[in-house]
Amino acid sequence: MIILKNEQEIELMAGAGRVAGLCLKMLGSKIRPGITTAELDRMAEEFIRGMGAIPTFKGYQGFPASICTSVNDVVVHGTPDGTRLEEGDIISIDVGATLNGFVGDTAATFPVGKVSPLAEKLIRATQESLYAGIAAAVEGKTLGDVGHAVESVAMRYGFTVVRDYAGHGVGRKMHEDPSVPNFGIPGTGPMLRRGMVVAIEPMVNAGSHEVVTFRNLKVVTQDRSLSAHFEHTVAITAGGTRCLTKV
Repeated sequence: MIILKNEQEIELMAGAGRVAGLCLKMLGSKIRPGITTAELDRMAEEFIRGMGAIPTFKGYQGFPASICTSVNDVVVHGTPDGTRLEEGDIISIDVGATLNGFVGDTAATFPVGKVSPLAEKLIRATQESLYAGIAAAVEGKTLGDVGHAVESVAMRYGFTVVRDYAGHGVGRKMHEDPSVPNFGIPGTGPMLRRGMVVAIEPMVNAGSHEVVTFRNLKVVTQDRSLSAHFEHTVAITAGGTRCLTKV
């Protein structure tokens, strides 16, 4: 069941989204060779709690950390640990913050120092695919329109979108209906209605779209190619589409 939000609830969600967005921005400024993903996680938890919010991911289905840190061929759900980032890596960071009972969810992929032209291209393509999806998320359009917009950008760059995982509705829970695939046929799927709040999150691979999921929920590309991930939480409002996690 898709839960529509009223104006007051969307304002509360914007508060949670701002915390998540600011945390992600802060973490991006800390990315450098030598830092560990555990250190980034510690910074994230301190930041989120310092803003009066709760790290949404911590304890979710047993997940032990406040953020997901997915390096190189890890698509999503990477667990922070003692791994040190190296020059040339790329890292996708996913942040969730709960404030006043509502969730903000956002992600981005960052280069570590100087990266390869392929990695640069992949990051650019994935970010562009996110904004193409957001541009298509208009009242009266469908989720098929959104997915088609996302995949079209990825394909134009010669990349593939992950099909086993998708975006999702967001509200008092991190994962609500509907599922928001990163591929689709225009004019199909649930219609976007005023009050819907969804996380659009392209996961784009440099190689095959196929992935492998481990017991700890970590997802990697089957062919070990690079993967990038960007995400914003957006609301369909009377005034148009509102990005709740962009800061």
